[in-house]
Amino acid sequence: MTPEMQYIYTICQEGSFSKAAEKLYLTQPALSIAVHKVEKAIGMPLFDRKRKPLRLTAAGEIYMETIQKMLLLEREQQQKLNDIRNLVMGAIRLGGTHYLNAYILPDILASFSRAYPGVQLNIFERSAYELSRMLAARELDLTFNCSPQFVKDFPRYELFEDNILLAVPAEDPFNRRYARCALTSAQVKAGRHRQPDCPRLPLAALAEPEMILLRKGNNLYERAWEMFEAAGITPRVKMDLNQLVTAYHLAEAGMAATLVSGRIVKPGSDTLRYYPLDTPLATRVFYILLPQNAYVPVAVRRFVDHALTWMDKPPAFGGKTA
Repeated sequence: MTPEMQYIYTICQEGSFSKAAEKLYLTQPALSIAVHKVEKAIGMPLFDRKRKPLRLTAAGEIYMETIQKMLLLEREQQQKLNDIRNLVMGAIRLGGTHYLNAYILPDILASFSRAYPGVQLNIFERSAYELSRMLAARELDLTFNCSPQFVKDFPRYELFEDNILLAVPAEDPFNRRYARCALTSAQVKAGRHRQPDCPRLPLAALAEPEMILLRKGNNLYERAWEMFEAAGITPRVKMDLNQLVTAYHLAEAGMAATLVSGRIVKPGSDTLRYYPLDTPLATRVFYILLPQNAYVPVAVRRFVDHALTWMDKPPAFGGKTA
């Protein structure tokens, strides 16, 4: 990439000539002259200087698309050269939701880091929707998702199955009415909710307790409302939140019922009763997703295989490095 392209890319990233000049260790007049030469050569302005923050013109957007493609090619070239040396080095840009980063990935990341200390793990925590957008733009090397509408667009490898349960404060009268379906935390941790003969709560019962729900943009929001629609009910929503873990802790404190993943249930806690739900929507499968039509570096291949093996799944790349 030429210096002029680097200048224009930095201006676009920083949103102003002055901030870009500071980052590039140039004077602002020198930076403006360099950009003006490019604009003169193509015969059109690249930036709408009347807008604040600075905006690209239509010509500027085309120019930036070319720069971004060149950056991807340069990065891919460097990854391939590193792989030829048979060195598992470099960095992996990995995206996960708060639920995954807090409850699923810590042990996997720690063990991978011990096995491959030369690989830097850069972790991004965003909503599942934003992570899918970042993967499509190749701003990530991999992410995780369970939404059918997103996973179909990317190369994917099944990582684990997740079960959604209704968690109800132990003192709620709801538990007396549906005692035959109720599980303790110890039973959930033992996997009773996954057994075929385990009694399941009818979806119509979700209309009864006050509930804490997640907000739009969370997969659990989408699934919850699909359940309500399937049962033809309107839930009694007490509040909505962004994070599954926060909803779980509030339910533990007796605030209201909520939907949780069986994987976050604390062993030995008696403050909640848990209910498997009588619907396929209560089972979701999380996949590792990779960018579409992109070279997969050795470090990423090793991480994918490491994560799959950790979850007792067969490796995707079979330990091959090329």
